[in-house]
Amino acid sequence: FALQLYLILFTCLLLFATESSQYEETRYDQFKRQHVDGKMTEKKCDKVINSKQIYNPDNSCKDTNTFILDNPSEVKKICVEGKFDENLQMTKSHIQFKVVKCELKNEGGRKPNCQYKGNLLTNRYVAVACENNLPVHFAGDIMVLQD
Repeated sequence: FALQLYLILFTCLLLFATESSQYEETRYDQFKRQHVDGKMTEKKCDKVINSKQIYNPDNSCKDTNTFILDNPSEVKKICVEGKFDENLQMTKSHIQFKVVKCELKNEGGRKPNCQYKGNLLTNRYVAVACENNLPVHFAGDIMVLQD
């Protein structure tokens, strides 16, 4: 009887492990969740960062989080149509984006009490790290100087 009970528990554990691994977030999905939001505004930093669960691994608040104001398909094109920068070891976007940069106001804050000040920035090229032609890390935004 003990062996049967052990086998049943082992099978349940195996099923649970298999089930939970199917829903593991890919690096691209994490990038989209943390950095792509066409409806983001500078006034929504606190709400969006909390609802999308954007924190450091130790549950402390991120110092800065930047959102690209466009749809995922346009942002995904950066890795295909952008230009790889040897110095940065990142790919720079081929087009300009609007971004909202959320900067932490309460230094040392922890989840869920992060408070941010948002800034809308326009005419920005963005730099990302790519894997398999998909953006997986936001490296920064670069201002374009207009004549």
